[in-house]
Amino acid sequence: MKKMLLILALAMFSFANAQKGTILVGGNIGFTSEKNDNQGEERKSNSFGFSPKVGYQFHDNWTAGVEFALSSSKSTFSLNSIGESESKFNAFKVGAFVRYSVPLSETFSVFADLGAGFQNQKNKDYINGSLTSESKADGLYAGITPALFINMKKGFGLNFSIGGLGYETLSFDTSDTDVSKFYFNFGKTVNIGVSKNF
Repeated sequence: MKKMLLILALAMFSFANAQKGTILVGGNIGFTSEKNDNQGEERKSNSFGFSPKVGYQFHDNWTAGVEFALSSSKSTFSLNSIGESESKFNAFKVGAFVRYSVPLSETFSVFADLGAGFQNQKNKDYINGSLTSESKADGLYAGITPALFINMKKGFGLNFSIGGLGYETLSFDTSDTDVSKFYFNFGKTVNIGVSKNF
């Protein structure tokens, strides 16, 4: 089995050391591609995610703003004797966030983002090009993510986060199923990015 994982970019722009009255603009972007070939059986998957933020720092330690997240993935499975099956998934989130930041020194700061809002997702499954199932879901989300900021030079720096905790709900239109999930993923996810204070 052969795997290829490609991360194009993870960029988080924050203003952990910014002054009152500044504007926060930033976000994350990432791409993953994987392909497996095994004796007439082929699996492919691609996923993309983009999460921008815009906020206003109304206090030396506090920033408030809006956030948006868009993600998309496509998976295909091909078997010579059966044909091809395909699954497409699209999701978005839109909401508000509040950031509290504390400078530890000239070089280091810590901050935490608390975000909440609305989410939507759609999933479609195909077999040999024909749509076989489709589902849609709407819900709410809330989460908190702590992070470390390292100031490299003149406001340029690196951000490190290793997960967070959150809660989300989804209500599917194809059934009466309601899903609620609480997650705690410290140490399971890692985001590394760059930032600039304006």
